[in-house]
Amino acid sequence: MIANLAVDLTEVLAQGEHVKDLVDESVVNLASVNSALKEEVSNQNAAPHVAKALAVNEATERKVEDASRKLTQMNLALKSEVRDLNLLVHQFAAATEQEQAARHAAFHDVLTGLPNRALFDDRLDQGIAQAQRHQWTLAVMFLDLDRFKPINDVYGHDAGDAILKAVARRLEAHTRNEDTFSRYGGDEFLYVLIDAGTIENIAAVADKLVKAIQVPIQVHFGDRTEFLRVAASIGIALFPRDGSTAAELVKRADSAMFCAKHAKSGYAFVQ
Repeated sequence: MIANLAVDLTEVLAQGEHVKDLVDESVVNLASVNSALKEEVSNQNAAPHVAKALAVNEATERKVEDASRKLTQMNLALKSEVRDLNLLVHQFAAATEQEQAARHAAFHDVLTGLPNRALFDDRLDQGIAQAQRHQWTLAVMFLDLDRFKPINDVYGHDAGDAILKAVARRLEAHTRNEDTFSRYGGDEFLYVLIDAGTIENIAAVADKLVKAIQVPIQVHFGDRTEFLRVAASIGIALFPRDGSTAAELVKRADSAMFCAKHAKSGYAFVQ
């Protein structure tokens, strides 16, 4: 709205400057006519109506000159208003951008950019409410990376961070718009699938995630490159079968994840 007002004022200013140019042109034309009339009046044989016309024209010239001065003042005032308004538009845009950045930072993980636990909890609560309303099956996956600690120990935390960011991108690539992946903490992630469908469908999603994460990840170390490999263990809890609240579903999915890790099966449902 403020930006539109700035545009409107700019257009008014342009029109005002155009009118000012026309008025100045009229002043010049009147002055030229009056000069010619003065020459006529200086001639003793000039008709009386010429002197009268000169008087009227000179009065008109003064009025037009006065209008030109007022237009100049108005245009200067408008220019100042436009400058102030444009400054306000930029300040408002900067404040809006800062607010959006702050809101994003409050609900997203700094390293991976994934939703954080606070946003995930909110999405999960909403998903449970929808599942209750529509009698959907909802799935919560608890994903933990295998062989991640040795990478941190051997290659350092920068390499570990690069792995986490790469995994996050792969998880996002397999996420539907209505679903949410979150970094739970460390090398753990949470995934909620809204209207998850059949057990077979959910198992197929988990299998795709496990295979996607197993693909070697390219990590740069100065002038050299390493291809590092991690794996994933996923525990899966279903609503309403395995729990009726967000806390219950996450806890049971966490337990199922340890079963998958122990069995080296990639993923496991709550038993």
